[in-house]
This record gives sequence, C-alpha cells and structure tokens, in this order.
Amino acid sequence: MTQIVLASASPARRSLLINAGVTPRVIVSNVDEEALTAGLGTLPPDGLCMELARAKARDVASSFSADDDVVIIGCDSMLDVDGAAHGKPANVDEAKQRWRAMSGRSGILRTGHWLIRPSTGQQVGEVASTVVWHASPTEQEIDAYIATGEPLQVAGGFTIDGLGGAFVERIDGDPSNVVGLSLPLVRLLLRDLGIVWTDLWESP
Repeated sequence: MTQIVLASASPARRSLLINAGVTPRVIVSNVDEEALTAGLGTLPPDGLCMELARAKARDVASSFSADDDVVIIGCDSMLDVDGAAHGKPANVDEAKQRWRAMSGRSGILRTGHWLIRPSTGQQVGEVASTVVWHASPTEQEIDAYIATGEPLQVAGGFTIDGLGGAFVERIDGDPSNVVGLSLPLVRLLLRDLGIVWTDLWESP
C-alpha cells in the first residue's frame, strides 16, 4: 500500500489524516521558510503558500527514489486579510494586534498543497481557501487566549479545533482546511496521481 509522507511538523495536520483513516509518516522539511518568503518578493498569499508547500514537498521528496511507493504531501497555511499574508504571529504583541484587527470581521485561510509521487515523477498542487469570520472577544478574553500560547503556534493566530474555536463565529468552506490540510482537496489530488483515497485506509 502506498505510504503517505507528511512534510510537516504540524500535529494538527497529522491528526487530521489519522482521524480520516490515514496514518502518515512524518518527515519535517529543512526549508528555511523565512528566507524563502523573503526571496519570493510580493507574491499574493495564495501564490506564497503554494510556493512554500512545493518547496517543503520537494525537499522531503529528495530523500526518496522511484523504488519507493510513497506520496509526499507538503502544506503551508496563512491568513489572507485584504490581500496581505499573515502566518504565525512572531510574538505576543503581534498576536494581540492581529486579534484586535480581526475582531468582528473575516479573513481567508489559504493552504497550499503540493503532492509528489516519486515512483512516477508526478507532481500536483492546489490552494484551498476558506473564509473565516472572527467573533468580537473582549480584551480580557484576547489576553487570556494569547497567554495560553496557542495563537503563536498557528497561521493567522487562531484555531477552530482548539481553544480558539469559541472565538470563531462561522466559516464558509472546508473546515479541515482551516486546521491546516484540506481533506477533500487531498483526496482529489491523490486521485490525479492514480491513488484511491479509500485504499489508504488502514484495515480494522
């Protein structure tokens, strides 16, 4: 059976796959995201997250050969607010500013996906986009949330599957994409590589 290799350190992405019946092998890429982002110039958020996802997948794929029956999945997420890309907040102050700015309004969570199948040389990718509507938490709630450290670990400074879920009023689109990996999109991309999603499920 084809082995899925997740080129990401994100426990949320790994959990998404496991809960969907697919246990990935995790190999974290050595891509310097900050340097790569700086070198990409003024790409819009969708183009930026796609390039980062592609770089991560290709970095990990270099460890495999055509004899390996694997598919490498590289992902990168960011919050698109009025065309500006926001990844993980750099510090507490930035996280607080982000939450104040997003209070009562929406942003677009974009995740770039890049899949590589070394045995065939195929590569496919696409960006998934989900609109996220933030609530209007009080200053006390914002401070308490940021104090947990969770907002500093995730793109956009929020989650929907953790402590931040209470501060997200609604989403328009795929919820798994907001967590960090779009399961419906990955299923379709795998199909383009000749792999049936349900064949990846582990036997009971």
